[in-house]
Amino acid sequence: MPEVADAFRRFAGSYVAAHGAAMLPSHRRAIADIIACRTEALGGQQWCCNHCGTLLHVFHSCRNRACPKCHAEQTQAWLDQRRAEMLPVPYFHVTVTVPEELRAALRRHQIDGYGALIKAAAEAIIVLARDPRWVGGIVGVLAVLHTWTQRLVFHPHVHCLVTGGGLSEPALAKAGDGATWHPAGKTFRFPKMALATLARARFHDAFARLCPDADLPPHVWQIPWVVHITPWGEGQQAALDYLARYAFRIAITNNRILAVDDETVTYRYKSLPSRKRGTAPPTASARKPWPATSSSGASSSTSCQPASTRSAITACGMPRAANRCAT
Repeated sequence: MPEVADAFRRFAGSYVAAHGAAMLPSHRRAIADIIACRTEALGGQQWCCNHCGTLLHVFHSCRNRACPKCHAEQTQAWLDQRRAEMLPVPYFHVTVTVPEELRAALRRHQIDGYGALIKAAAEAIIVLARDPRWVGGIVGVLAVLHTWTQRLVFHPHVHCLVTGGGLSEPALAKAGDGATWHPAGKTFRFPKMALATLARARFHDAFARLCPDADLPPHVWQIPWVVHITPWGEGQQAALDYLARYAFRIAITNNRILAVDDETVTYRYKSLPSRKRGTAPPTASARKPWPATSSSGASSSTSCQPASTRSAITACGMPRAANRCAT
């Protein structure tokens, strides 16, 4: 089956030659790491069976945070840590999405912008939940940032797993009493418009302070943000599994790549109520690379470039055969 690495091997050279001046160093490194991952370029280990003498060569992984073949253990560890933090209460899934007019600025200021966005969304939820009309306590929020859709359209949005209730603030508790749990209603009647407005205001203040050179027109800050609230009930594990799929992954996984030829990359994406395929030609402008055309003819701009890289990788040679069975 074709992989993301196959697409990079076929098209990365010409793409970097055409648009390299506009690429971040971390993007270049991610492409190089994904191409080299689990190949002889990174070296590896040789395992030998003590019984039959069979040798097994295992190449090293790149461990780049954008690689679709790495981080299974880290994802599981992240899940285990989050699972230990879950409370035995209902949960709600809240998404906060910025308008299209802000996306270009976020791509230019990813480090500061993404941090400000995820913080603004979580803080807005906590502030509104303190209001006795809604929850009347301090809720718990687990927030994860997603930056792409299944069709590889740049689409920054924050997924929040929110407790269906909150603890009373110490300052409001009666003398001698402990914190009181305030359960939310079954439908978590949160004012979506108020949440969208507050998140936008908090992001505006933080973004203006962190990125004063963004120079955005005033009307951008009048465009409504989109908020969705879905009750998860006691099924918070399903929400965790959903968030974990994106915690250590590139925007597209290998199992969605259907074909790579000399001109295009064909991949599968989910377009409810049915699954569709998209075909992406590898040439486009540096700002909007690889425009994808779906089977229905709709067009959207995409990029297979990951946002950043986490650590440097050093190639090493093959060690001596280890005394461990290969099977």
